[in-house]
Amino acid sequence: MIRTNLSTRPFYNERSVRLILLAVAIVVVAFTAFNASRVLRYSRSDTRLATQASRDETRAADLRQQAARLRATVDSKQIDFASADAREANDLIERRTFSWTDLFNRFETTLPDDVRITAVRPKIEKEGFVLSIVVVARTVDDVNEFIENLEQTGAFRNILSLEDRVDDQTAQLNSILQALYLPEVGHAAGGGRPGSTRR
Repeated sequence: MIRTNLSTRPFYNERSVRLILLAVAIVVVAFTAFNASRVLRYSRSDTRLATQASRDETRAADLRQQAARLRATVDSKQIDFASADAREANDLIERRTFSWTDLFNRFETTLPDDVRITAVRPKIEKEGFVLSIVVVARTVDDVNEFIENLEQTGAFRNILSLEDRVDDQTAQLNSILQALYLPEVGHAAGGGRPGSTRR
């Protein structure tokens, strides 16, 4: 026969239930604290970013006003003067790239025996170097041969005979030729005379 009164204490696991509820409460409090800290952090970050954006917008407005003032004070004559200086500097740079040695090497390989060059004047144009070449020859055929040899190199284009005059004292033909010279195009200098051999 059982003498214990079971009705006075029906649940024996009351302590474990309390521990579980306490653990759940601790987890809830921890998550609440974490969320609260995150909300405060993002709120501060948002305030800081809004302040920085406002400062940046003010700075941008100031810079736009300064730019407008500077544009109003710019003198178009000074810009034209600076552009002219820049063009002159570019011309000087292009002149430095002109190789007289390469040019005379090309002349040496194309010049017939009866033709002499007495003057060469280069001028820089948009399309390249425009050469004025003064030659002395016995006949027009010699000058034409020189022109054909220059054209065959590929480095000389648009070759024109501007003036032909016979010298009364020497009975020789003085010709002024004009040609567009593109040194980066054509056969390498010194590769032999194109289409012509020395007599």
